[in-house]
Amino acid sequence: MSSDSTVTDVDVAVIGVGTMGSMALWRLSRRPGLRVLGIEQYGPAHTHGSFSGESRLYRAAAKEGQLYIPALLEARRLWQELEAESGRSILLPVGALSVGPAGHQDLESTLRSIRAYDLPHRLLDADGLRAEFPQFAVRAEDIGILDELGGGLRPEVAVMTATEQAVAAGAEVRYHTEVLSLAEDADGVTVTTSAGTVRAARVVVTAGSWTTRVLPELHSLLHVEAYALTWFMPRHIDRFTPDRLPVFMRDLDGVHAFGAPSLDGYSIKMCPKIDWDPIDHPSQLPARITPEQLAWAGEQAQRMMPDLVPDPVRWSIHHDSVTPDHVPVIDRVGTGRIVVAAGMSGNGFKFAPAYGAVLADLATEGASPWQHPMFTLAGHLDRAGAAV
Repeated sequence: MSSDSTVTDVDVAVIGVGTMGSMALWRLSRRPGLRVLGIEQYGPAHTHGSFSGESRLYRAAAKEGQLYIPALLEARRLWQELEAESGRSILLPVGALSVGPAGHQDLESTLRSIRAYDLPHRLLDADGLRAEFPQFAVRAEDIGILDELGGGLRPEVAVMTATEQAVAAGAEVRYHTEVLSLAEDADGVTVTTSAGTVRAARVVVTAGSWTTRVLPELHSLLHVEAYALTWFMPRHIDRFTPDRLPVFMRDLDGVHAFGAPSLDGYSIKMCPKIDWDPIDHPSQLPARITPEQLAWAGEQAQRMMPDLVPDPVRWSIHHDSVTPDHVPVIDRVGTGRIVVAAGMSGNGFKFAPAYGAVLADLATEGASPWQHPMFTLAGHLDRAGAAV
């Protein structure tokens, strides 16, 4: 899947072959006659980016707002297309359950999204939650919303599969190659890398937390945040398997957590949100989760799911690029020869194939019907100006 020779002339170079880059590469590879090169600083399906960690939530009923639902539904269709092409299981259709007090803003937003698009769902009161999902500690004021189109995504499998499908269709990928700079001119873009120079008619930048290293003009819109993932062992694992437990989000006393059923047969992902200060670069990530943070996470996890042993059996720290309002940046830069997707704000993986299709459209057609005006640089700058 990789090449040691320097590619000097391609139609589209994709910088970063992770969440968004692998999907952009896959969609670009479907364009007949297009010479496409992916450039990745690490190896395939590595653990250094934003996508690793065994599972990601897919929700069709977006608590983030109705503007995201068309892209979410298109993403679901494309996830299933990728599964059909490859024969691999990527989207686990277990549903997505949101639990919290009635009237909570995220639950209300989720219900508005469901009603606006008539999405299949089930609404459970506290008694219904206790009966059907006894894994949760449920209070009298709690409700549950089961998004029946939701499920769990296997991120490492997805990234590897999309990349393999792109290569099978004629794309090339150069791994362990660092992009040092981009220089745009009247005829294209010069991509200077640690393995030589690439000339591309168009460039797609999907570098995640490293975006501002190659596009420093976006520094005012993007910062990097750390995210912790934690796994806990239930005392009764049979209650936490995918046939018994959907992917989930839980809000309790101001603490937000998310998780997924057991995929390894002994633990579940359960992640109370640990807050860290923003950073400028992934190299500044915390080296570890402190004992105090782990103790707090364990306490919250057990309060929400009493069957969990409160000491995590494993944990990991990840990162993502974040915008001030958590709306992604997906747009053309400068004269339009460079296209970027960044600022997914911890909420990008579920959208990845749909956003990859947008990037392919922008790189080859200059426009996409799926690009929302809020995602544009102009939209971000307008909102930033209005907030001053």
